[in-house]
Amino acid sequence: MHSVVNTHQAEAWNGYEGAHWAEHRDRYDAVNNAFNDRLLSAAAIGERDRVLDVGCGNGQVTRLAARRARLGHAVGIDLSAPMLRQARAGAAEEGVANVTFEQGDAQIHPFRSGDSPSSASSGGSTGSSGRLSPGSTGSSGRLSTGFPGDLPVAPGDLSRDLPAPLSGDLPAVPLGDFDVAVSRFGIMFFADPVAAFANIGRALRPGGRLAMLSMRSLADHDLGGVFAAMAEHLPLRPASTEPNAPGPESLADPARIHEVLTGAGFEKVTSTPVDAPQTWGRGTEDAAAFLGGWGPVRFALDQVDEAAAARALGALTEALRPFEEADAVRLRGAAWLITATRP
Repeated sequence: MHSVVNTHQAEAWNGYEGAHWAEHRDRYDAVNNAFNDRLLSAAAIGERDRVLDVGCGNGQVTRLAARRARLGHAVGIDLSAPMLRQARAGAAEEGVANVTFEQGDAQIHPFRSGDSPSSASSGGSTGSSGRLSPGSTGSSGRLSTGFPGDLPVAPGDLSRDLPAPLSGDLPAVPLGDFDVAVSRFGIMFFADPVAAFANIGRALRPGGRLAMLSMRSLADHDLGGVFAAMAEHLPLRPASTEPNAPGPESLADPARIHEVLTGAGFEKVTSTPVDAPQTWGRGTEDAAAFLGGWGPVRFALDQVDEAAAARALGALTEALRPFEEADAVRLRGAAWLITATRP
């Protein structure tokens, strides 16, 4: 893997958080896949397009993009080795051959489209730095959560097997290599978002398109109320006072989105609000158990005694109960669908 600047992201996504997302690949896809059609429609992927998926995680969007670009190629990039293993396995299971998954930091990674014979297999070599998850970490080394505060990263959750950064200069990014860049909630955790989007922009051809999703304010999500019900039972810390700090809501303001993307050299920037149902479980208890194992919730529960943890889980369960339908527990998720063009 090439050098990493988003080091705390790498630690979280190669530790417990990444392992949990990899182990529950289908469940996390069920949380977010109702956003897929809007994202891919906005990307307007052609059959010969070269597509870059930033923060690809377990690779569902990358594989869907590759199917639309059936005569082209899709590259997914992520920091998480456990999730990339799932992404490659998914491509093999589904028979998607025109896809590559790479491990790397999208802020500085030297992107390639995968058109050359040496890089066109789904095995990939080395991919991005974020995704929609209150269990990710920002540059402060603290877990950014959906709760009204940040939690310190648990030392036991950090990876003990991170690849060592390579020394020396990185190869030049080939300009004009990709036709479109997409991301499903993989863009909110960059230490320097302007630098990250500038790097992504350099990987696009002139006129290349960007279509990505970022999280709107937690207050716009049903999950916000669920977290609030747990909060009185858990030890929370004050939210970061650092303006525009990396975290789930770092791109929740359309003005900030416009500032970052224009600062990175993009034009024709738009932000459109999009809501979608997010499936968290088969029933209330199942959804509560799943959320209880989610990185930030698990860490918070570990900070209190058994009785307090039980009260918090009880509050979580009851807060989810109104969202139980005949076949699943569904909460409304809220996003910005971001589009832009490289001049």
